Amino acid sequence: MNTIEKYESEVRGYCRAFPVEFTTAKGAWLTDADGNKYLDFFAGAGALNYGHNDDTMKKAVLEYIENDGITHSLDMFSNAKREFLERFYEVILEPRDMGHYKAQFPGPTGTNAVEAALKLARKVTGRENIMSFTNGFHGMTLGSLAVTGNAFKRKGAGVTLGDVSPMPFDGYMGDTDTIEFIDAMLADGGSGVDKPAAAIIETVQGEGGVNAAKLDWIKRLADVLKKHDILLIVDDIQIGCGRSGHFFSFEEVGIKPDIITLSKSLSGYGMPFAMVLFRPELDVWAPGEHNGTFRGFNPAFVTATKALDFWTNDDFAKSVRKKSEMAIKSLEKTAALAEKYCGHVRGRGLMLGIGFNDDSLAGEIAAECFKHKLIIENAGFNDEVLKLLPSLTISEEDLQKGLDIIHEATKAVIERREKKAA
Repeated sequence: MNTIEKYESEVRGYCRAFPVEFTTAKGAWLTDADGNKYLDFFAGAGALNYGHNDDTMKKAVLEYIENDGITHSLDMFSNAKREFLERFYEVILEPRDMGHYKAQFPGPTGTNAVEAALKLARKVTGRENIMSFTNGFHGMTLGSLAVTGNAFKRKGAGVTLGDVSPMPFDGYMGDTDTIEFIDAMLADGGSGVDKPAAAIIETVQGEGGVNAAKLDWIKRLADVLKKHDILLIVDDIQIGCGRSGHFFSFEEVGIKPDIITLSKSLSGYGMPFAMVLFRPELDVWAPGEHNGTFRGFNPAFVTATKALDFWTNDDFAKSVRKKSEMAIKSLEKTAALAEKYCGHVRGRGLMLGIGFNDDSLAGEIAAECFKHKLIIENAGFNDEVLKLLPSLTISEEDLQKGLDIIHEATKAVIERREKKAA
């Protein structure tokens, strides 16, 4: 038993799947204490879209610290915050006709952004109910857990989670049109659904199983919510910041959500940083009504500003989409090996997965991948999906290397199973 196992709570999770001590990281690679190098298809659960220790961001934050730049400022003015906001509006929001949105910095994590978004929606509308979606995941604090679908994580709250009406995500009811179902439930006073203040949705559900809603489904959902005067909150914490192949995951749909939550890769460097964007007429907060000690982490503003250099034109987004096509093509070949287990590719951009009808198969494949120095996780309520989350900056060569490991690992696991069954 090492020191961490001796002293850290049993709640620890990822170290059980990847039981080595990591010491350094660069780009798409991690190195352990014995000098072994691991290709990273996990990317800090989506917090490292630009890889480990990007040189430009590292230089910027080191210079900032060397010059005694302010680290902690709550929500006071700072040059780091000002420079980030100027750059973010110039590079991201204004080109997308979103320059009128207001920005709020809650606490530093994704669940802080979700809590602020839910609270704001309730304050604006005067309604308590929130519409959530099956298999959605939004964080581990109580409000976020209430709009999360996973029963295991919900049970960990230890209290009743209410004021939420779950609705079926795209494809959840098979061939049934879930938008028509949602519209009917909202329109019928006998449905038992209190009119929600807002609906919160991930356009691609990450932890819930890499479930990608069809673009038309998302557009129709936005139309139904507008029809019923319900705010739309898009949780872009994991699928945002470029992972979909566009900075925001809803860009292809052509919608403008009322509220947007961002975190994970927003800092660009893996530092804690979260933001909520919303239409200006929703900015009804009284000063200090929603606050937090760490809502102004200036080193994260510094790296986030540098990360926006990736978005000054469409070249980076195009490279992500190209790598996505490359990955999907390879994964489809791998899924064909598991036809017996209903292997199928799912996801969008560089959040992709292979789903199986055998809940243990994805875990076996991930373990086999780790033996061959590839770090990859599982997703879905029963961990039935092998989930790819490589950095967006990964080279095509390294991407293919990882895809080949997945293919060979899948082949080896299936051959072992069939040999055992024979």
